[in-house]
Amino acid sequence: MKPVIVVALLSMLALTACESRGGSALLGGVAGAAAGAGTYEYRLNKARQEVEADFKAGRINQSERDIRIDQINRVAVIK
Repeated sequence: MKPVIVVALLSMLALTACESRGGSALLGGVAGAAAGAGTYEYRLNKARQEVEADFKAGRINQSERDIRIDQINRVAVIK
């Protein structure tokens, strides 16, 4: 889904969910989950960058690089 569509849907949800106590709680849970997933993906991206830096510096070979990148990609939520 395109980021613009996601932002529009979340905006609509925010406007309608704030009308009730349950909706506000649901919106808070969704926002918390999104923040957690974003942090998780940020850390995975940082790990990918570190593997690439190790490879370029010659600390690991191509085979080790491929293994590590594959491991990171297996746990990634967003591919």
